[in-house]
Amino acid sequence: MNPFLEALGSRVLVLDGAMGTLLQERGLPPGGCPELMNRTAPDVVAGIHGEYAEAGADIIVTNTFGGNRPKLSHYGLEGEVTDLNRRGVELARRAAGRSGFVAGSIGPTGRFLEPVGDAGFQEMLDIFAEQIRALADAGADLITFETFLDVRELRAGIIACHDVCALPIIAQLTFDDGGRTVLGTPPEAAAVTLDALGVDIIGSNCGLGIDGIYAVLERMRAVTPRPLIAQANAGLPRLIDGCTVFPGTPEEMTTFHDRLIALGTRVIGGCCGTTPAHIRAIRAALDGRPQGWTPPVRRGCLSSRSAVVPLGGDVPCALIGERINPTGKKAYTEELRAGKTAYIRREAQEQTVAGAHLLDVNCGAPGVDEPAALERAVFAVSGAVMAPLVLDSSDPVALERGLQAVDGKVLINSVSGERKSLERILPLARRYGAAVIGLALDEQGIPATAEGRLDVARKIRDAAVAAGLPAEDVLIDCLTLTVSAEPQGAVETLRALRLVRSELGLATVLGVSNISFGLPSRPVLSSAFFAMALEAGLKAAIVNPKDVRMMDAYRAAVLLLGQDPRAEGYIAAYAKPEGNDLKVPAPERDASGPRPLDIRERLAAAVITGDSEGVVPLIDEALAGGLPAMAVSNEGLLPGLEEVGRRFGAGRIFLPQVMQSAETMQAAFARLKSAMAGDTGPSLGKILMATVEGDIHDIGKNIVCTLLENHGFEVIDLGKNVPAARILEAARQHRVDAVGLSALMTTTIQQMEKVIAELRAAGVKVFTMVGGAVVTQDYADSIGADLYARDALEAVAKIKKLLGAGG
Repeated sequence: MNPFLEALGSRVLVLDGAMGTLLQERGLPPGGCPELMNRTAPDVVAGIHGEYAEAGADIIVTNTFGGNRPKLSHYGLEGEVTDLNRRGVELARRAAGRSGFVAGSIGPTGRFLEPVGDAGFQEMLDIFAEQIRALADAGADLITFETFLDVRELRAGIIACHDVCALPIIAQLTFDDGGRTVLGTPPEAAAVTLDALGVDIIGSNCGLGIDGIYAVLERMRAVTPRPLIAQANAGLPRLIDGCTVFPGTPEEMTTFHDRLIALGTRVIGGCCGTTPAHIRAIRAALDGRPQGWTPPVRRGCLSSRSAVVPLGGDVPCALIGERINPTGKKAYTEELRAGKTAYIRREAQEQTVAGAHLLDVNCGAPGVDEPAALERAVFAVSGAVMAPLVLDSSDPVALERGLQAVDGKVLINSVSGERKSLERILPLARRYGAAVIGLALDEQGIPATAEGRLDVARKIRDAAVAAGLPAEDVLIDCLTLTVSAEPQGAVETLRALRLVRSELGLATVLGVSNISFGLPSRPVLSSAFFAMALEAGLKAAIVNPKDVRMMDAYRAAVLLLGQDPRAEGYIAAYAKPEGNDLKVPAPERDASGPRPLDIRERLAAAVITGDSEGVVPLIDEALAGGLPAMAVSNEGLLPGLEEVGRRFGAGRIFLPQVMQSAETMQAAFARLKSAMAGDTGPSLGKILMATVEGDIHDIGKNIVCTLLENHGFEVIDLGKNVPAARILEAARQHRVDAVGLSALMTTTIQQMEKVIAELRAAGVKVFTMVGGAVVTQDYADSIGADLYARDALEAVAKIKKLLGAGG
């Protein structure tokens, strides 16, 4: 066994604490590159490592958090990835010795993947592979991914790590006090996704104190048997006498030890504000405590960026919406050929509103570039709804493109018992952390008997486990044959369901409506068979959730089988009036009634649903119908954007959906500008935006800029790492109404106070707005900022109110 994993099994390991703040205390200049100190001040870096080792840390983390090509490029060091990472490992090893473990630190690149950002998945794989290869070649014992905000970027890093080396992997995301990442991922979805990728330890670092980290890990434990890691901040930062202070004492960092150990936390360390004193206390508090732990039983689950759906076990049958499939759908096929996604988005929304838990996505049709189409479809569905996906393709190239595009753990539809199929599909499932549907057929075709299908199912399961997939990630399709051609087919399928469950312990899935093909009144037969299959233990069903009779059968059977406690699902479906306000209307239809939407409402719906393809034709229709361009904007588009803000504030949508709506607004305004002939209406105000000096993180600031422009503000964006003097000069030059400042790092937050003080000393009369991951309302008040915003939409709402711009 790997020595690190062997140690992990025998005791709780202690990981070291904060690096950046100690480097700054010992000579790192504001805005300087921490990783460069591996070369220019090696004794300083090694000294910090040594202090943590002396304090009792088992794991020493390299000073390479920002050692990837994009981050180093901010300092002109993009060609130094290998050297700086190699030096980082050597310095950590000097402190850890041969008895300790060196963890190669990997941080985010500072870029978002498509479609939220502009980074391609293969590009991200290459970036991470370069850094990981350098760390592994230099002798790191394990790789630790820290402080990630985007689970898809973290997926890319983990896949690159598996490609490059066989080192153990720690994977951590950062969550806010609402229990989600910046892009809306909850701990459960993160854990399901990371578990499927085969990491060794899952957890969270930064952003929260030990109580918040424990709450995150508790939610992760509900869906994964993996060992956990806790790397809490020393409390939440406060500004005292102009300095950022983390108030958590060393003793406070140990108050959750017993609960963490019982939860299966096998690594405990520190993040921002922790020092060797904190690590010494963590070490001392572990000594003498029982540290045994038995992993819980693994459960089958799928995930999207923002949701989890359990499969198998004692949970009710999951419904897989079947309608995103070009078979028999000429209009959808034409849309695929044209590279459009309107049908896909509409069906995704309507099927989830109708009750689908998962969505099958099939883009295979003659004349269609299936790999490109499947990627577009994944982006479209993921932006429209929260449901996890089922990727339906027989083309491995298309499957891989789709698997790179997903945000979570998906289900591949499908693999069969044929050797060629097993060899092509199972490695993809393993590499990208997917579950698979196994068709109970092989080179000899579909076995006539349930026993024959059981044998194929066993072969598929054994091959999947040998390929590295957990058995819980294999769902067996016992195959529904049309009863008109196979009179005994239904009986054998139902027998096969029971055999697979009792003999193999695997979950089962069926394409239910195949039973009635070629017969009249198909819903009558399909719904009856569906109820029988549910009684036989069916755990996933590929159905049309908009078929009322099928949904009636499903809800009734689930209740009668004792899987709907207190009849809550049944009552919710049948006791409420139609028109639930949580339903998202499709652009062309009002879900609350038969009245068609007018053009203004359709424009708003296009913004709400992020339909960047459909919004321009709607604008053309509105203009042709006599609606003035300003009315298109003020009475159609902007009300839609305001609704996006309300839904975001209510936690019903998250940042990726907000950005899609913002992109839709940009497409709309690009069309409107030509119609307005230069008359774009009055600006709501002129805003200067900047990330403060020393901070190279600008993702959040860029999102604020985009949304401010959408709402009618003129934005001057100075970029990142901007000195106070330049901000002051630009504020005067452009005569702005407000200055917005962003900071992500505790080591740069003080620059906000400096900028505000210099603006006031120079007599520049502007409102000031601050925000960023480490900024709080208390801090904003203490430095005299006019407003604080915790996210981009709140920033827009507050600046509009401050400037008297309405809204």
